[in-house]
Parts: sequence; C-alpha cells; structure tokens
Amino acid sequence: MNLKKHIPLEEGDYYLTPEGYKCFTAQYHLKRGYCCKSGCRHCPYGYDKKRE
Repeated sequence: MNLKKHIPLEEGDYYLTPEGYKCFTAQYHLKRGYCCKSGCRHCPYGYDKKRE
C-alpha cells in the first residue's frame, strides 16, 4: 500500500489563480519531494507533459 504523507501548506507554497484555483509553487513541489507527472505549471523537476 502506497500512502502519501500529508504536507502542511505554508506561505509561499501556492497562490490563487484569477479563476480561484490553487496553483502550487516550485517551493511546494520541492518539499513534496517527487514529480507527479501531471504537467504542473511550476514543476522544478523538468517534467514536460508535451515531450512524454
């Protein structure tokens, strides 16, 4: 069973888009520690959904 640990959100982990959605920053992704391969806007791991 693969349980993902909860990462508490802190200032700078996300911002709200004009549409009201949470957009996670590179700071949050680095704290999470892995790439989810969803094509996140601020992916610090270099994943590009268009290339895969």
